[in-house]
Amino acid sequence: MQRQMFCAVAGTDRRAVQDLVGLHRGRLFVDERDDPSRLPFAALGVITTDNLDPLEAVADVGLYLICERVIKPGTAAVYGLFPMLHHPTLSHAESDAHWRDVHAPLALKHHAYMSQYSQLSVVSTLNGTPFDGFALCGFDSLEDLKERFFSEADSREVIEADIQKFADVKRSPRRLIATPYDHG
Repeated sequence: MQRQMFCAVAGTDRRAVQDLVGLHRGRLFVDERDDPSRLPFAALGVITTDNLDPLEAVADVGLYLICERVIKPGTAAVYGLFPMLHHPTLSHAESDAHWRDVHAPLALKHHAYMSQYSQLSVVSTLNGTPFDGFALCGFDSLEDLKERFFSEADSREVIEADIQKFADVKRSPRRLIATPYDHG
């Protein structure tokens, strides 16, 4: 499993996040639905920088120091992007350990059509919503994401039961359907 440290910028202004990511040659994930008002944010940028000032101006939802764990290397045309808050009976560290050590192998088994999978584990919330992580579940097509997200008859049940062990499913926001853009 590869691990690297980055900054993540979650914002409601798609264009501002896109411009910032382009300037820093990072990665951009954008939910392009017409009405982003019901989403937790419209864009997530992942960049490397030592100057947080320009990031703070764009990160109206949150700015995070993250560790990216690449669970399944690959490429994807579309992502299910899942912001996560830890389970109320667990610490961030306990939740993160379960996500990494227990959930990741289950995800690989029960999301067989997933072409790429990364966990963006929040090391520190610099400002904004205190998310604990962002799951990036990549698929080759929107149809695969929507129609083949679960690969076995019991997959939905297994995955949902496990998520309830480490995440606060009532407070964690809905998923984004994100198109990736690489500015590297």
